Amino acid sequence: MTTAAEALSAHPIWLWFKDAPLHVLTILVVAVVILWVGRRAISRIISRVTTAPENGSRHHQRRRERAMTMGSILRSTMNAAIGVVALVMILGELGLNVAPIIASASVLGLAVSLGAQNIVKDMVSGIFMLFEDQYGVGDHIIINESEGTVESVGLRVTTVRSTDGTLWYVRNGEILKLGNKSQP
Repeated sequence: MTTAAEALSAHPIWLWFKDAPLHVLTILVVAVVILWVGRRAISRIISRVTTAPENGSRHHQRRRERAMTMGSILRSTMNAAIGVVALVMILGELGLNVAPIIASASVLGLAVSLGAQNIVKDMVSGIFMLFEDQYGVGDHIIINESEGTVESVGLRVTTVRSTDGTLWYVRNGEILKLGNKSQP
């Protein structure tokens, strides 16, 4: 006489489900949980920085803006990293040989990085600019040969409105000389 557990383990649907689909489902659940915990942790950290006692100073507002920008960068990086790892693990569970995919991605990454040096340079410069608080939205600055008020600051591009109304888009990696008339 067979027990219910033996009958279930011999059932063809269970035999199919207990291998790859169950592993894929587990990978997806773990990835979603890690994303949820990571987003929650980042949001808590950003919330602590942005809800610190406000004294109305410009410095506090700039710190809030930098924290929000860095939070956005951290969330995007975390999403991409966890997504790629989960995808490679799922492909491995489905029986694909992931070694050639990883090797191809490495070569493709090298080719893209060589071709996109300026973009990487702009983004790295933008990150350091944010960390060092060189300027922020509303500051009156001189970048290279352009002078005006900063309208937006991004990781790759800063936009400056000159006194004659011209909107300048300056790549962060091309900023060689910067003067900030708003900082004491």
